[in-house]
Amino acid sequence: MTEYGEHDRVRIERMGDVVQVTLCNPEARNAQTPATWRRLASIPDLLTPDVRAVILTAEGQSFSAGLDRRMLTPEGVPGEQSLLALAGYPPEQVDAFIQSAQAAFTWWRTVPQITVAHVQGHAIGAGFQLALACDLMVVAPDARLAMRETSLGLVPDLGGTAPLVSVVGYARALEICATGRYVEAAEAVSSGIAIAEVPMDQWDEYVARLLEPIIAAMPGAVTELKHLLQGAATATDQPARERAAQIRRLTELATLLAGGA
Repeated sequence: MTEYGEHDRVRIERMGDVVQVTLCNPEARNAQTPATWRRLASIPDLLTPDVRAVILTAEGQSFSAGLDRRMLTPEGVPGEQSLLALAGYPPEQVDAFIQSAQAAFTWWRTVPQITVAHVQGHAIGAGFQLALACDLMVVAPDARLAMRETSLGLVPDLGGTAPLVSVVGYARALEICATGRYVEAAEAVSSGIAIAEVPMDQWDEYVARLLEPIIAAMPGAVTELKHLLQGAATATDQPARERAAQIRRLTELATLLAGGA
């Protein structure tokens, strides 16, 4: 195991061809701050081509309570700017701040690796959006997911709206976000938000079985498949995208065969 270290309450570890990212501030229910986001945004720099999967998990009873509420007070979080103060800045400065925060969320689906979120207990607001950022989500029986931004006079802005709409549809996504209600584990699975409900003590075994055939497959094929499926819902010519992807795969396979001859 390679230890990348623990900073800003995020621990990053390398275990063979898998990197595990752990939110480790259980006393605060893994509430997120800009420091959390900066640390998460730095992870792609650690993902060498031989890393095949990234697992996101969290310590304690809750996956993440979302934004650290101190960010909504005049004092803010020590060393960070309060969102209330930020609200008085020019729009382009606010836009730059939000864009930097989004960088912690958007990479999970764009990297070549398969990303999997383990969610237990509460995943609220930014916590829900972080879990949605991953390719796959596995929930514990006690998982409770919610978008609570509207209750604070805000909207989800960390990349969670697109994946939510893509799996549950516009009307259900609107209902979930506008009401701020909890999505329990069973509904998360039945609606397609999560792929399975698995007790926490069985997570390691379940994910090992899940990842085994993925890791055994050729990396380029899995990467192409991930990109191909992500654009399938909005592509105007998906068959053409499939052809282009297959040509790239055949070219790589031919190169590999020629090299081994």
